[in-house]
Amino acid sequence: METKLVNQQKTIALVAHDNLKSELMNWISLNIDHLKKHKLCGTGTTSSLIRDKFKIEIESFMSGPMGGDQQLGAEIAKGNIDLLIFFWDPLEAQPHDPDVRALLRIAVLYNIPVAQSVSGANYLITSSLFNQSYTKEVPSTHESLKNRVDYFSKKET
Repeated sequence: METKLVNQQKTIALVAHDNLKSELMNWISLNIDHLKKHKLCGTGTTSSLIRDKFKIEIESFMSGPMGGDQQLGAEIAKGNIDLLIFFWDPLEAQPHDPDVRALLRIAVLYNIPVAQSVSGANYLITSSLFNQSYTKEVPSTHESLKNRVDYFSKKET
C-alpha cells in the first residue's frame, strides 16, 4: 500500500442508470453550489443532461454500455477520480452489468468514496473531507507487479 494525497478540489464522477437520472438531477439541483467547486465528469447521457440542465462544465466519457463505465474505472485506477456518485438501478437488469460491477470493484480497490443513493450522496457531500485535502491508502501497483513477477519467477525454477 502507498499513501495518496486527495486535493481539496475533488474530481467527482456522476453516473445514473436511466430510471434514476431524474433522481440524480434532483439531487444535483439541491447541491449544485457544492459541486461547482469541484471538477465533474460522467458517462455519456448523464453528463450531457447535467451540462444542459445546469450549464456547468463536466467532462464526458462514453455511455456506460458503450464503454463509459470502463473508462471511469481506468481513470480511477490512474488516480484521476476522487469520488463516485453512481445511482445504479437495483431493480432492473443492465446489459452492461459486468462493467458496472467492475467499476464498483475498482472504486473499492482504489479506496474512493462511493455513493449509490441520495442518502449516501448526502453523507459524502456533508462530510468534512468533501472540501478539504486528506490522505488515503491505495494499492501500490509497483509493489503488486514486483510481487507477481517474483512469484512467477520462483515457480519457473
